Amino acid sequence: MEGVETTGWEEMFKTARKVGSVNLMAIAILSCNTCGLSKCVNHYLVAMATADLLVVITDVILRWFIIYFPVSFLDITAVCSLADVLMTGTTVCSVWLTVAFTCDRFVAICWKKLRNKYCTEKTAHVIIGTVSVLGCLESIPWFFKYRAKYTFNNLEWFCDTKPEYYTSDIWTAYVLLHRILTPLVPFLLIVLLNILTVRYIFMANKARRRLWMETEREGPGDPEMERRRKSIILLFAISGSFILLWMTNVTCFIHQRIAFVYGSSPPSPTIGTIGYLLQLLSTCTNTCIYTVTQSQFREQLKTVVKYPFSLIRRAIKL
Repeated sequence: MEGVETTGWEEMFKTARKVGSVNLMAIAILSCNTCGLSKCVNHYLVAMATADLLVVITDVILRWFIIYFPVSFLDITAVCSLADVLMTGTTVCSVWLTVAFTCDRFVAICWKKLRNKYCTEKTAHVIIGTVSVLGCLESIPWFFKYRAKYTFNNLEWFCDTKPEYYTSDIWTAYVLLHRILTPLVPFLLIVLLNILTVRYIFMANKARRRLWMETEREGPGDPEMERRRKSIILLFAISGSFILLWMTNVTCFIHQRIAFVYGSSPPSPTIGTIGYLLQLLSTCTNTCIYTVTQSQFREQLKTVVKYPFSLIRRAIKL
């Protein structure tokens, strides 16, 4: 069984390296701001890609090192406690940056009076910075979850969960609050914002199509409708991916709380593992979404991929 688990983590590490490379490529392309997106949207996408890359580094690659190198500096109590904080903090930031992006697109599409003030480059910087800082601060208590298992030469080694983690009311309240804040509240917010956005789009498109037909315009279609369509596709692709990939995790959490209250059996550990793997998968889907939905991003990606081969071709000609 241990061998199977080790092989699974080895495969996950190989996949994580590829995902990390793809996320780095996405960050580089989006940072050039040549994909035809507004600066506000571009900043959110860069921040989300960066957070996803950090999740891959901390929650997969770092965990892989801890498993494959059982005695290393990562097993020092302070270091492995800090690693747990980083794993949690990066996930929290990744989730809430997706909420921030969804909220920004909701305001841009549905709230015209606030759009010019809220959907700006400056506001995006403030929100991204605030989400990142609060996500890190909210994860700090996990550092105090562990105690040293052994002490050698006055240096504490390995992370052993403190008994009060299971008995303290404070820890119980914090863990419940943490799970509510990530991912339950973001999940519900994204679903709600998408429902409101769909409702607004349906009503606005209906009225705009009627006006367009009444004026009996000829030629190409409504440019505003086309611009809105591209924005909607990107929004629904990112938020829809988040909803689908986090649904198992959220369902397991709700099931656990109901089982705890009514004394019924909790969900199977296998389902929990599947939810965790789908959660990790959500960190590598955004780049695929950019590629599928944004034609200019596809062109930039092709240019980046072809660049090494063009250098080789030039070197051969010389």
